[in-house]
Amino acid sequence: MSIQKLIRYALMLCLAAAVSGCSLLGLGDSDRDHSVGGDVTHSSACAWSPGRCMYEGRYEPGEAAYAEREARRLNRAALERLRRNAIK
Repeated sequence: MSIQKLIRYALMLCLAAAVSGCSLLGLGDSDRDHSVGGDVTHSSACAWSPGRCMYEGRYEPGEAAYAEREARRLNRAALERLRRNAIK
């Protein structure tokens, strides 16, 4: 095998490692942070910068009660997940 082939394979391997490293860190998928809908990527964006996710305006009628119920539901779900993972 020639030196040029070895160098090509080494470069391809380095490129593959760099691409997989970026995807593991979340650097390769820039549109994930813009998604909204309660998914993990949105929650992690709020964890880094909570001010981005805070609502500053007035609530519509019934919306405040819904927000409270949803927050309770999400907190219970997170607690249940923690309990399940602690047992394993």
